[in-house]
Parts: sequence; C-alpha cells; structure tokens
Amino acid sequence: LDLERVNREIEELPMRGVKGTTGTQASFLELFDGEHEKVKVLNKRVCELMGFSRSIAVSGQTYTRKIDFNVLSVLSGIAQSAYKMCGDIRLLANLKEVEEPFSKTQIGSSAMAYKRNPMRSERVCSLARYVIGLPTGAANTHASQWFERTLDDSAIRRIILPEGFLATDVVLNLLHNIADGLHVWPNVVKLHVMAELPFMATENIIMECVKAGGDRQELHEAIRVKSMEAGAVVKGEGKPNDLLDRIAKDDIFKAVHAKLDQLMDPRQFVGRAPEQVDEFIADEIDPVLSKHAELLSIESVDGVNV
Repeated sequence: LDLERVNREIEELPMRGVKGTTGTQASFLELFDGEHEKVKVLNKRVCELMGFSRSIAVSGQTYTRKIDFNVLSVLSGIAQSAYKMCGDIRLLANLKEVEEPFSKTQIGSSAMAYKRNPMRSERVCSLARYVIGLPTGAANTHASQWFERTLDDSAIRRIILPEGFLATDVVLNLLHNIADGLHVWPNVVKLHVMAELPFMATENIIMECVKAGGDRQELHEAIRVKSMEAGAVVKGEGKPNDLLDRIAKDDIFKAVHAKLDQLMDPRQFVGRAPEQVDEFIADEIDPVLSKHAELLSIESVDGVNV
C-alpha cells in the first residue's frame, strides 16, 4: 500500500509551471506579444524538461501548500507501517519468539549485561513517531494561508520537509538491516502456541461432539466452565494448561476422546495462511523486486550503529 502511494504521488505530482511572479503569466504573455498559445506551449515544454507530466492549473506566488501535506502524508504512511512492524517485533522479542540482529560485541543494556534489547526497532519507532506527526504541521500551514499566500509558511517548511525525508530514509535503512538479520525461534513459538491451543480448539471440539449427537448448548456450557477452571490454574497457580485433561475425563465429550490429539494439530487452525504468504510473495513482492532489481543491486553506504 505504501509503495503504491509513493508511485502514485510521484506520477501525479504537478509542477507549478511557468506562471510568473504572481501566477498570472503576465510577463510571459508580454514576452510573446499577447499570444496565449505560445505561453501555454512554453509552460508545457518546461514541465516536460523538468520531468513532470502535468502542471498546476492555477497558482499564486507559490504552489498550493496542500501538496506539502500530500507528500508528508505519504511519508507518514511509511512511518506508520514501520512503527507497526517494529512494535510487533519488540513485543515478540519480549516473548523471546524473535530477535533482531545482534552483533557479538553489541551491548544490549548499559546496566544489565544479559539484556538483548531490540535497539534497532526501538530507534525505528522513535523516528517513525516523529514522521507520523509531520502532516499536521503541513495541514495547518496550508489552512492558514491568507488569500494568495502568507510568508509564515516558509520557516516550518524548511524543517518538516527535509527532516521528513531524512528521517524516513533512516527508518527504511534500519528496516532493511532488521529484515536482513531477523531471527525466529520456532521452538519458543511452538511452546506458546501449544499452551494456548486447547482454548483455540474448543470450538472444533464442540462441533465434533455435536456431529456425534451432543447438545450444543450443554457442550458449550461444559467447555466454558472447564476453560475458566483451566485458565485459573494457568494464571493463578502458574501451572500448564490442563484443559485437555479435564475434557478427557468428562463423558460429555466422549465422542472426541479418541481423537483429541488429532484435534490439537496446529495445522488445523491456519487455514490458507501458508498459501496466502506464498501467493503474496509471488504476486506482490517478486514483481516489485524484479522491477527495481538494478536499484536493489546498489550497495548502501549507510551503516547502522547500535
């Protein structure tokens, strides 16, 4: 989605064009002895030479500051996605399911030597939070322009526009570094999944018992009570989830006693997720990588220090 917006903004971004001091093109009209068509041809040609496919139809001294808002909104969208990604990485790192790159000599915490803080992801979130808020400044600048233009637009634009691009560039460089060395711990993931799977499997257990002639309302109430009891053991006593043991001892669930292990196969709950990932990579990601292969082959000179 962010790449689509970037491409659309580049494609549709207009140039102010040959408009003169106040946007009326009066000086060019005088230059061409009042021939309007020549002024229009000049405007179109200059835009083409500058790499723009279109120009702003009507402007004042400057292009509308709405364009600044649109551009910064695109950067904000990239920052939002980056924050979401790295926020999730930080949460998963806390669960020890994933880790971002961590060098042999890297210090995770100046106070606690054992820590492996996700410092890259933390940096992304910090910078992304700044970029996300930049469109507000552009929106207020556009809204507060009096008549043709007021000069209070200048100072803020000198800050938010360059810093927006610079911060986003750093964010993207960090994301590349994180993705290149992200480590997943499958056994920890499996441990967490299997601990919650009995709760996830309750609906399937109810359906199987109903197929065998059981009363759904009675089954639902029975499994609700047992789920609450099992949850209390996990949270209150710190013990493993014993929901399956409770189900295996209750005759109301006799229809599934022989196939509880089968119902607890995690693959029963992923739907088309594996296929969706493969299709997404093949249909969405690979074409982008192929299209920009030449750019991607250029080695980045930007390092990441943590």
